[in-house]
Amino acid sequence: MNARPLPDWSAAELCVTAPAPGWFHEALAHPFTSQIVDVEDCPIHYLAWPCRAASRGGILFVHGGGAHANWWRFIAPFFTARYRVAALDLSGMGDSGRRPNYDAGVRAREMRAVIGASALPQPVFVVGHSFGGYMTMRFAAAYGAEVAGAVIVDSPIRRPSPDGKSTTAGRGRSFERHYPTFDIALERFRLLPLQECANDFLVEFIARHSVRHEERGWTWKFDVAGMGPERWREPFADHLRAMACRRALIHGARSALVSAATAAYMAELMGAEAPVVAVADAAHHVMLDQPLAFVTALDGILDAWLS
Repeated sequence: MNARPLPDWSAAELCVTAPAPGWFHEALAHPFTSQIVDVEDCPIHYLAWPCRAASRGGILFVHGGGAHANWWRFIAPFFTARYRVAALDLSGMGDSGRRPNYDAGVRAREMRAVIGASALPQPVFVVGHSFGGYMTMRFAAAYGAEVAGAVIVDSPIRRPSPDGKSTTAGRGRSFERHYPTFDIALERFRLLPLQECANDFLVEFIARHSVRHEERGWTWKFDVAGMGPERWREPFADHLRAMACRRALIHGARSALVSAATAAYMAELMGAEAPVVAVADAAHHVMLDQPLAFVTALDGILDAWLS
């Protein structure tokens, strides 16, 4: 396995300096474990939070492209009163290992393996943001019968153009960037797609967990080889339509990627029974823009499904 040392979660460089509300500090204070599971000769890192009371099931959170499990560190604890929760680093991202080649099929198997390794109790729900939403579509099309529901968070499936070409496309990365110091790397961090976020403390938290040190300096944790345009070549519209479990969509009301028209088309693919929730005053990175509203929206969907 090509495992790297896991972070020291109490390291000074990971501590947020921007003013932050009490709920954020309380969420980060919840105990969690950092684990590795081998999936097809690749170490897959995940975080897991125990349920603090009588369990109603399990939740797996899946991050976006080039992101990592820590995008969910301040969200997951809100659900631990009723669920056991896990969040993984997909291969080639975060603190997981790298592969010679990547595809949605192997990443779906990574998700399945983490559900098992983290002992998520049934019923299990999978929640994927952006690129992680596409991986969730792929997972639920293949293994949806093993889970109770899947929630897609701002992952656009656009209506096909008149010429029939797919419009589910994203930008790729072509080279790895290195910076001489941690602070310079921190300053260069940007959300993609570019957007403003009023919650500086959340952006700083994400940025501090997005870089690693190597011989040439500080660089982003993701593998550039896994961030090319080929990752969009799956038939994700077909996967969304074929998901073998309950399905739902949460999107930002101000998202640059999921417009009202796109949300309506995705609702057609998912079926009339699928909830579609637009989070007010949120752009693409819904959990950063409106974290508490996102928690409320997701909790409402899961609660309705359990009822």
